[in-house]
Amino acid sequence: MSTNADARGTASTTPKARRYDATLRRRQAEESRRRILDAAATLFTERGWSVGMREIARAAGVSFETVYSHFGSKPRLFNQVLDIAVVGDDEPVALIDRPEFAAISRGTPRERAAAAARLVAGVNGRTVGLQRALREGAAAEPQLASRLDEIRQAQRQTVRVASAVVAGRDLTPVESDSVWVVITLEVYDLLIRSAGWSPARYEQWLTDTIVKLLSLEM
Repeated sequence: MSTNADARGTASTTPKARRYDATLRRRQAEESRRRILDAAATLFTERGWSVGMREIARAAGVSFETVYSHFGSKPRLFNQVLDIAVVGDDEPVALIDRPEFAAISRGTPRERAAAAARLVAGVNGRTVGLQRALREGAAAEPQLASRLDEIRQAQRQTVRVASAVVAGRDLTPVESDSVWVVITLEVYDLLIRSAGWSPARYEQWLTDTIVKLLSLEM
């Protein structure tokens, strides 16, 4: 009797224990992944592409092997860090599906231009250091060179669509490419870091520039 009871007790508790263990392992794995991403974002931003995977592992408090088990390679880790920085979080929602993007379709022409400038300033502010690291890495890593080109072309296409929404009309190629040029990170970096502009001054300048380029107050 006791043997059968013990057997039934073991059988009834083992699945729960296994589910608990699996849940705990998944939670620990996700916590490790989050620490790696946070550490990588900080180090790439502060020190550029030269940061090594072992340095990232130490900063995250995990083993070198754990970093590779999660991300496979330094370029893949960097790409995930950059994707998160663009939208500001790790949620699987594209930038064009977020409230900040939807705001460019509401209000007066100037209000739409201001929403676009606010969106761009946010993205550039979050990614400026990572984009510098990307340009450094692209010189040595073909995978990153391709990624840099993809980002530029995707940005150009997004700007074409977004600018037409702001203007409320179809744009000429020159108009959309003119907006693309002024919103690039290179311009942001020059004005913020080299010229010493504040983010607020940059955002106001970008609003005024978009209004002029798209003739929104004629």
